[in-house]
Amino acid sequence: MRLPNFLLLATLGLLLASIQPAPAQKADTKADPKAAQKADSKADQKTATALHTLFEKYWQFYLEQFPVAASYLGDQRYADRWDRISQADSAARREKYHTFLKELTEIDREKLAPGDQLHFDLFDKEITQSIEESLLGLDCLQITPLGGLQSDDEIAAALPFATVADYEAWIARLRAYDTRAATVTALLREGIERNILLPRIVLQRVPPQIDAQIVASPQESPFYRPFKNYPANIAPIDQARLAGAAEDAIQEVVIPAFKKFKTFFEKEYLPACPEKVGFGALKNGPELYAWLIRRETTTDLTADKIHELGLGEVARIRAVMETVKTKAGFEGSLEDFFKKLRTDPQFYPKTGSEVLLAYQAQGKRIDPLMVRLFHQLPRIPYGIEAIPARLAPDQPTAYYRPPAADGSRAGTFFVNTHLPETRPTWERIPLALHEAVPGHHLQIALAMEQDDLPKFRRYGGYTAFVEGWGVYAETLGYDLQLYNDPFDQMGQLTYEMWRALRLVIDTGLHSKGWDRQKAIDIFKANTPKSEAEIAVEVDRYLVWPAQALSYKIGQLKITQLRQEAGLALGNQFDLRDYHDLLMKQGGLPLDIMEREVKAWTAAKARAANISLIPR
Repeated sequence: MRLPNFLLLATLGLLLASIQPAPAQKADTKADPKAAQKADSKADQKTATALHTLFEKYWQFYLEQFPVAASYLGDQRYADRWDRISQADSAARREKYHTFLKELTEIDREKLAPGDQLHFDLFDKEITQSIEESLLGLDCLQITPLGGLQSDDEIAAALPFATVADYEAWIARLRAYDTRAATVTALLREGIERNILLPRIVLQRVPPQIDAQIVASPQESPFYRPFKNYPANIAPIDQARLAGAAEDAIQEVVIPAFKKFKTFFEKEYLPACPEKVGFGALKNGPELYAWLIRRETTTDLTADKIHELGLGEVARIRAVMETVKTKAGFEGSLEDFFKKLRTDPQFYPKTGSEVLLAYQAQGKRIDPLMVRLFHQLPRIPYGIEAIPARLAPDQPTAYYRPPAADGSRAGTFFVNTHLPETRPTWERIPLALHEAVPGHHLQIALAMEQDDLPKFRRYGGYTAFVEGWGVYAETLGYDLQLYNDPFDQMGQLTYEMWRALRLVIDTGLHSKGWDRQKAIDIFKANTPKSEAEIAVEVDRYLVWPAQALSYKIGQLKITQLRQEAGLALGNQFDLRDYHDLLMKQGGLPLDIMEREVKAWTAAKARAANISLIPR
C-alpha cells in the first residue's frame, strides 16, 4: 500500500501507535472466560460511556484538522479545505492532545470491560505518539518523488462529484491553493533551519513533477479533470458556471502557486538538501531513525538487530531459491537464473493494457478462493486500475487505496503499467495477493466494518501489522495452490527476498553509512527485479526511513504465531478461525497481537482439553 510521505499517514487515516507498550491487563480475560465474565460484571457503564464519548470527540477533532483524510473516508463536511499543517496548527493540536490525555486519565481504567481497556491503552499510545512526532520535526518532510503538492490533484479521484456542492467545494480548495503551497513552503524552510532534509539525489526528480502542474491553459491542469464530465443531474447552466469558476481558480491561483513553489524548490530548497544519503547525515538523524524504527515496527529492535535479522532471512530465502531454480530445470548459477527472469521476453508483456488486463483477470481468479481462508469477508468490493500515466514513472509497482468509510467508493488496487517490458508475469500472483485479497483490501475493509471498534481503530492501524499482513498474504498463495509453476514460486520468493533486503538496506542506508549505489548493487545481486524498479525502491527507503522495515518484521510475527497455534492445537486448529481473529481487531501493535493470539490459543486448548506445554 502506498503512503507517499509522512503527511499522508494522516491523510489516509493510518494513525500509528506510540513507542510505549500497552500496560498489561490485570487479568488474562481473553484466555479465561470466567475471568472475562467477572471483569464484565465489574464494568461500569457510565465509565464506558465517558471513554467512548472521548473517542468520538477526538475523532471529530481529527477529521476537522485533516479534511483531506475526512474526504478519503467519505466525510465531505470539510471538503472545501486543506489539512491544517502549519507550525501554529501543530502547536495548537499538541495542546488539544494534552487535553485528551488529561480527560483519559480521569477515566478509571479498572472499571472498564477488557475490550474497552484495550481501546483505552491504544488511545493512550496514539495520542502520546502524536505529541512526540509533532515535536520531532518530521512534518518538515512535506515533499518527495512519491508525493506532495505535485500530486494533490489525486485527491479528486477519491471524491464523489455527485452534486453542485461537491464541485463548489473543490473550487474552494483550488481558491485556497496559494495558502496551501505557502504553508508547505514554510514547513520546508523550517526543515532547512532544523537540518531535517532528504537527499538531493532523490529530490532532483521532483521538479519535472512540478512542471506537469504548470500548464498552458487551465483545461490541461490535472486539477481540472472533475470538470470534464458531469453527472446527468447537474444542469448545463451549472456545468458552464462551475467550469468557468474552476478555470479562473486554476489560472489565477493554482498555476501561479506552482510557479512560485518551483522557484523556491529549485533555488532554495534543493541546494540545501545534502548530497550524502541517509538519516545518519542529519543532525539528530540517528535519534530520529531509532524513534521511527520503534514506531514503524512496534518493537524495541535496534537497527543492528534488524540488520542481522535481515541478513539471516536473505540467506534462508536464497537457499530456497536454489531449490526452485533446480526444479525449473535451470543448470546455471542463481545469478544467471535472475538474469533469465530479468530478461527473457516470455516473462514480459508488450503493452500497458496487457499488464492491466492480466491483473484484473488475476483478481477474478483469486476472489472466489477466499472462502477457504476466512469465515467473514468484507462487503465492500475493490477495483483494479492503472496508476495515472503522469505519475507512474516515479511510483512503485503497485499500491492500494482504501475504500470510503461510508461505502461510496470501493477500494482500489493501482497497477503500474509504465514500461510494460519491465513488469514480469512472475510477480503477478504475490502482488495481487498483497494489494487486494487476501491482503490490504480484505484486511482494511474488514477493519472498517467492525462496528464495535472505536473509529480511531476501525480507520487506523499499525504499519507492522498492515504491511506484515500484506506480505503474509503473499504466502497464502501456497494454501490456495496458486504457486504451481516454479517461475511463479520464484515470484513469491523474489517478493519475500525484497522485504528481507529491506531490513538490510534500510538499516544500511540510515544507520551504517551506506551510499545509494551499494544499496542498489546488493538489491540487484539478490533478486531478478529490474534496475529501474530497484532504483525506485532504494529511493523510497531514502525518503521514507524505517517504514520498509515493518513488512518483514510483521510477516515473521504473524507466521510465527500461526505456526505456534497450529502446533499447540493440532487438528483443532482452523486457519479460518486464526485469520478471523486477526481481522476482527483491526491493526494491532505486534506485542498486543501476540498477546491476543496466545490467549485465543489457550482458550481453544482448554475447550478441547488439550494441555499446552509452557513456553
